[in-house]
Amino acid sequence: MVSARRRSPLALYGAGALIAVAVTATVTVVAVRDNAAQGDRVTRTNVSSVNAPAPEAPAATGFAEMDADAFGHRFDLPKNPAGQPLTQNGGQRKPTDPDWLTAAPGGTTEQGGWQRIYNGPVIPFSTTDGPTGIENGVPIGLGHTPQGAALAAEQIYWRTAARSTDRALWQQLVILTPQEQADRDKKLAEGKIPEQLPESAKPLLFASDAFRIESYSDEFAVVRIARKTRDFLHGGRSWVAMRLNMAWRDGGWKLKSSASEAQPLETIDSIDGWTQW
Repeated sequence: MVSARRRSPLALYGAGALIAVAVTATVTVVAVRDNAAQGDRVTRTNVSSVNAPAPEAPAATGFAEMDADAFGHRFDLPKNPAGQPLTQNGGQRKPTDPDWLTAAPGGTTEQGGWQRIYNGPVIPFSTTDGPTGIENGVPIGLGHTPQGAALAAEQIYWRTAARSTDRALWQQLVILTPQEQADRDKKLAEGKIPEQLPESAKPLLFASDAFRIESYSDEFAVVRIARKTRDFLHGGRSWVAMRLNMAWRDGGWKLKSSASEAQPLETIDSIDGWTQW
């Protein structure tokens, strides 16, 4: 296992998740360019609209159509740009279950299990661990379970990346210190936080493959998420793994800034022992 770079997704406070996206994109950007040059099918993304804080459309429900990302992973396009919560029809895992830390949330392989939100990131939705609703871009009802923490990591990371200048959304979903918040507010006021994902982030807007719960308690979870790299388009196998810290606050999961901690992005050659969605 080789460390790609030791930097927290929120280490620079202001651009936050965009920093990690831009770093990780260097692993895959050439791959998708090569793929397109060879005539393979690649889902195009209008990046200029990824970060626009589009108004919610509560009346818009269901899905418009389906598509596939650069690696052929199927996803659905919700009529509401913020996403379509799925009907909860399965039981959540319990701490006494042997697969409490390793089971996948239900429904991710069904329609709506993966959705492209805000015309950009592709993220998972579940029929067992939520979200049960979306209010002003905030996913609610994510399970107080390891599965819910993994879903929350994907949901919150990409929602805040897609709406990086939405102060209200960040306040509800990301835990920042007072100094971090002040620094971010200053950057917002000065127009230093980008309103859209960089072009180099385009290749990362595809579904992740697996997650791993490194630690879990009722108050805190450490989740790792793995995504394919360019190697897959050339007969190889490797993933970029990203670690996210999730804290349970006020009845829901929040992404916790870890600017003072090492929170590495790593390139790994196997996801054996990981939980595939």
